[in-house]
Amino acid sequence: MGKFLLGIIVTLVALILVALGVATLGLFPTPANVEPSHLERHFAMGAVDASMDRHAPRLTNPLMPNDQNLIDGMKLYTMNCALCHGGLDRKPSTLGNSFYPPPPNLVSDPPDDPEWHIFYTIRTGVRYTGMPAWDKALTPPDMWKITMFLSHMDKLPPAVQQYWKTSFGTSPEPENKEGMKDLSHDHDKDHH
Repeated sequence: MGKFLLGIIVTLVALILVALGVATLGLFPTPANVEPSHLERHFAMGAVDASMDRHAPRLTNPLMPNDQNLIDGMKLYTMNCALCHGGLDRKPSTLGNSFYPPPPNLVSDPPDDPEWHIFYTIRTGVRYTGMPAWDKALTPPDMWKITMFLSHMDKLPPAVQQYWKTSFGTSPEPENKEGMKDLSHDHDKDHH
């Protein structure tokens, strides 16, 4: 039994040393203009989600999801988030394609995370992804309005839908919802 346990320990130490060697010798690829591998995306997003679950406080949005707060959230999203995460006009983000990993298009594929998770992501950012922390640029109510807009995007009241359509020339509902879902799920769903 002692030799078996020693074998496990030696194997784990060897794996750690190999991983450190790959990282410190520059063998790990760093280009930001290639698609992340399935394995890398799976482990990286799993690590991000686990960290969020461990560190993010389970806060409740103090704002009511009324028309004005949702419209304000839409405007704040357009001014601060659309450049990387895609605009409400459904056009893909040019800048977003330059990031590694690419940020999710939040209009075509809204986050399905709870509001506390979305708020924490906006407030603290996500290290090594290009997602900045907005806590020094936006007020907590503004971050909550963006959170509210993102989490209610699939169930907007008629007045908010009309504002979207009037302001951005397109409906909040995709023309071919099923087709867009199929395209947006070609790879693991990224939440950040």
